[in-house]
Amino acid sequence: MTAKENIGTRETTAPVRVRADGEVDEDSVAYLREKVGTALDRPGLPPVSGEVRVSRASAHHVALPWSAGAEIRVGGDLVVVHAREATARELADRLHDRLRAGVDRVAHRDDTVRRTAVPPPWRGGPQK
Repeated sequence: MTAKENIGTRETTAPVRVRADGEVDEDSVAYLREKVGTALDRPGLPPVSGEVRVSRASAHHVALPWSAGAEIRVGGDLVVVHAREATARELADRLHDRLRAGVDRVAHRDDTVRRTAVPPPWRGGPQK
């Protein structure tokens, strides 16, 4: 089992390393790199860096042989994502969805502060 290291870079994001372990072909790595790039290609994001590890089990009896783990640093926050699927394309799509959700959560954390309740009058709320 040899490890292949490919560094995928996009114009709008910092480098994110994509590592492939096991019997992973170059087309699968390229598709995965493209999906990771689109998940992290957003205007207004702080600097992004990290690593994505993808591997394929060599045993043929495994139900979900493709697995991936990503540790992406978005500014000062860490987004950790794991996925297991039957095919490389499904894995890349699932990883894209989970990365996008994690990055959205980090990017909009300040926007989603829970301020649904109206403050009482002694705290500057509306006077009745």
